[in-house]
Amino acid sequence: MGLFSRLFGSKTSEPASAVEAEPIEYKGYFIYQEAMEEGGQYRIAGRITKKIGEDTKTHRFIRSDVLATESDANEFMLKKAQMFIDQMGDDIFA
Repeated sequence: MGLFSRLFGSKTSEPASAVEAEPIEYKGYFIYQEAMEEGGQYRIAGRITKKIGEDTKTHRFIRSDVLATESDANEFMLKKAQMFIDQMGDDIFA
């Protein structure tokens, strides 16, 4: 099996970009921009976390919007996350 894998290539089970996103702090929340590559474009995605008491709460979201570049998708995600925090506060985690 190893010979065929080397000749024809093999798919790995780990994603190519398993790099942890650096969070951006906003009003006590941490926003992680995690655009997802999809068909040559990038889907707006990420997560919002906040430490409440002893627990760290997380809200993950994936939007239907796709943009041409990863940086555009991440920038749009940041703006959407900030607006979501402003509107919902800790109810994000309810």
